[in-house]
Amino acid sequence: MHSNGVRGFGITAPRPKSDLSDFAAILDKIETLGVESTELPIFDMDLIIGGRIRRPHLDLLKRACSGRKLAYSAHGPLAINFFDDPARLPRHFEVLKASLEVAAEVGAVHYVMHSGVMPAQPGEVVEAAYDRQREWLSRAGDVAREFGLLLCVETMFGGHHGRMHASMPSRLAEELTKIGHSHVWATLDFSHSYLRTGYFGGDYLSEIKALAPLAKHLHVHDSFGRADAIETYSLSEKLAFGHGDLHLPVGWGDIPWQELMEACVFPDGVLFNIELNPRFWYAADECVAATRALAVQALTSGLRKSA
Repeated sequence: MHSNGVRGFGITAPRPKSDLSDFAAILDKIETLGVESTELPIFDMDLIIGGRIRRPHLDLLKRACSGRKLAYSAHGPLAINFFDDPARLPRHFEVLKASLEVAAEVGAVHYVMHSGVMPAQPGEVVEAAYDRQREWLSRAGDVAREFGLLLCVETMFGGHHGRMHASMPSRLAEELTKIGHSHVWATLDFSHSYLRTGYFGGDYLSEIKALAPLAKHLHVHDSFGRADAIETYSLSEKLAFGHGDLHLPVGWGDIPWQELMEACVFPDGVLFNIELNPRFWYAADECVAATRALAVQALTSGLRKSA
């Protein structure tokens, strides 16, 4: 824990081979970056089959992770979605419970899951989905508490064509406040939120400021907040236009990082985690240095109380 109340700063591990044979080497590389933590992409490690943990594979992951100074967080399956059809929600919860157990066994503190996304619908249909999501997230918080984890619900942007509903950061803050669970917090993805306000409007700084006090986990990467709305022929062309969820190193886009750090107050124990596109890992050292600088100057509730 840093003196300003920040838990630490880290980076998401690149996705390994399906047999996890290269994951120890991946973690070795991450350790050379000088980060304090890493987020494990357990959503792409074949650790769960049909809602059940694949124990031999989990043992491989635990061996790769053990004996290191790194702290761990974990990103659960991306498809878990409590805005889905009610008939399928028990299946989402089954997968969530299994992945929470995986996260606990590798020693993670934060577990990241996506907030709900659904096709645009009339208001009463959307509000009913929010009602269901609050119920299931509260249940998920109970499971997270049993495993000693904090469930951190991530801001999404709902695609690039305006056909999907996802929560604005301020709405996610309202939902988490209504849930009021000690083990249910937010993952604030700065770029996802930038894309969301860039498409639908809204004051980005105000939206981030509204969610920041509930955001124990931060996904740090840069973009221009522009929808991926035209046909391009390569990622390099998307870069040229600045379109899409690019997962750029901090400083390569135009997210107003300095203004955010000056305006936002995060909860004590917040974790800064870089989500870097594998294409840009040649700039990982640069991104880590920039993120470390943000983490050091961040304001937290604990720091405010001691002032």
